[in-house]
Amino acid sequence: MGTIPHWLRGNFLRNGPGVLSVGQDEFNHLFDSSAVIHRFSIEKGKVTYQCKFLKSETYRKNVEAQRIVVDEFGTKATPDPCKTIFQKFSAIFSDEMSDNCMISLYPFRDQIFAMGETPVMYEVDPNNIDTVGRVNMREYVNIIHNSSHPHVEEDGTVYLLGLSVDVTGPKYSIVKFPNTRQGTTKPDVFSEAQIVAKVRTRWPLHPGYMHSFGLTPNYYILIEQPLSVSVPAKLASKINNKPMSSMLKWYPDHPTIIYVISRRNDKIVLKYEAEPFFYLHVINQYEEEGHIIIDVCAYKDPKMIHCMLIESLKGAHENPKYANLFRSRPARFVLPLRSEKTTCDLVTLGGTEAKAFFTTRGLIRVLPEILCEMGCETPRINYPRFLGKKYRYFYSISADVDLENPGTLIKVDTYTKTYKTWSEPNTFPCEPIFVPSPGGKAEDDGVILTSVLWGSDERKVALVIIDAKSFTEIARTEFRAPTPVPKCLHGCFISA
Repeated sequence: MGTIPHWLRGNFLRNGPGVLSVGQDEFNHLFDSSAVIHRFSIEKGKVTYQCKFLKSETYRKNVEAQRIVVDEFGTKATPDPCKTIFQKFSAIFSDEMSDNCMISLYPFRDQIFAMGETPVMYEVDPNNIDTVGRVNMREYVNIIHNSSHPHVEEDGTVYLLGLSVDVTGPKYSIVKFPNTRQGTTKPDVFSEAQIVAKVRTRWPLHPGYMHSFGLTPNYYILIEQPLSVSVPAKLASKINNKPMSSMLKWYPDHPTIIYVISRRNDKIVLKYEAEPFFYLHVINQYEEEGHIIIDVCAYKDPKMIHCMLIESLKGAHENPKYANLFRSRPARFVLPLRSEKTTCDLVTLGGTEAKAFFTTRGLIRVLPEILCEMGCETPRINYPRFLGKKYRYFYSISADVDLENPGTLIKVDTYTKTYKTWSEPNTFPCEPIFVPSPGGKAEDDGVILTSVLWGSDERKVALVIIDAKSFTEIARTEFRAPTPVPKCLHGCFISA
């Protein structure tokens, strides 16, 4: 229905959780399910759809054993009945991690990789979504954990936030993967990977959980929320047979710390503190008139993680407590780069209600501005042109599950603090991906791609194309799959 723009050609790829069980075993959390890659191929005004399981080692082991054999975030593996008591005891000390990369998809050079939060990635062929190969980043750099949202600059250079450990303790580490498209004999982009900046964690045994970070032309921005991955809890979980989710510890009496690191000398320029908040996704960040502006989808606390337990998801729309736990708001923090002691507001930038003050302890306390009174998640921008630059618009799905149409897409105008929405009764769109139109001059010259599911028909799926400027639908193609289609998390568009 409608007309697909003639210039729109390529593969719209999605990644996310698949089946909720293996054999007789059931997963407990949405983040545990085996990764499924989706592909909408757009060519000459026509669209085709396919999806396949990511053939990770974890997936292969589960299928072969017909049970869950590797621990996931919220699900413990089923013990092997064939193991002796001594083998079961030794398994407590195993370092085996799931390589179920079911969160995102990103380009590294001319390859596409499915990512999770362990240092393992899987290459996916964008033309048929076959699983091509496995890369363990620990073979190239010393990291034990990584965010699933790297940044890709215009020249193809990739920056990734990881956690490394050395004799002095754990550190947040920025890993650089140089663009190797030209002038190199290196076999792949990973061969030249290097850690370019490190920040010591606030608590050595409780490093903060980080899902994304900020990048501008001159700075890295790390947000250390008081949600930690507890090392003692990790050891206890092995002995007490608890899932990895038990390692996450929330410290509501401690502030969120924001670090600004220079890309020129890799040193901390300033650090700021804010009221404790939980976040997964940074929207965008930029520099303006001696300030850094960073926008995030912020929650009061991390209880929304537990909202994604399979049991909690059932009947979530009718549960008012669930809605309150899942409620986020897009928050803007303005970080003044000058540090002269004063009792006045340090933010001198116009057009914002965000504030910053020195505390009696000599630290800079930042107070955010809420960009709109709508819950926003999985935010996207005109990334090719506006990563790390002053921008006006972002696009997201609604995080307000108690709306009349909880499956709502949102376009937020950060200048006017207004928004537009797209929705259809009983439908659930995924993360909106902005694709710029050729020769477009305005920031919102382009289209939004989203895949849509139906609450009344679990086998129905559609690609919906929305004009980014007016935020109205211009085309869609609907499909009926032979099996239920799962909801996806993140993805990308690869132009043909």
